[in-house]
Amino acid sequence: MGKHNEFGRLGEELATDFLLKKGYRIKYRNYRYLKAEIDILAQKQDVLAVVEVKSRSSDHIQEIAETVSRKKIALLVSAADYYVDTNNLDVEVRFDIITILKKGKEYAIEHLEDAFFHF
Repeated sequence: MGKHNEFGRLGEELATDFLLKKGYRIKYRNYRYLKAEIDILAQKQDVLAVVEVKSRSSDHIQEIAETVSRKKIALLVSAADYYVDTNNLDVEVRFDIITILKKGKEYAIEHLEDAFFHF
């Protein structure tokens, strides 16, 4: 496995641990529907968070959260709709981004709730 994929997987692990510490229950990781993949589906009370994880070792070119394209957003919405419908869930759905930025040997984690409204 390439170093990029390993770092991405580490980022998802860090994001999962972060969410668990904030009281979320992890419902699914790497949920796939058609061409979409949701990194993490996490629930806290009556809110289902659809979480896109972005991991980088540098953010000097572009803010990490800004790397989520409109096409990716549309795919996430489609997959989230399918997940909610097939599981008969009565929850509020929120789309979040968790950014993992490696700074030397440390990792900075930022959780952007309702992230798509920030674009």
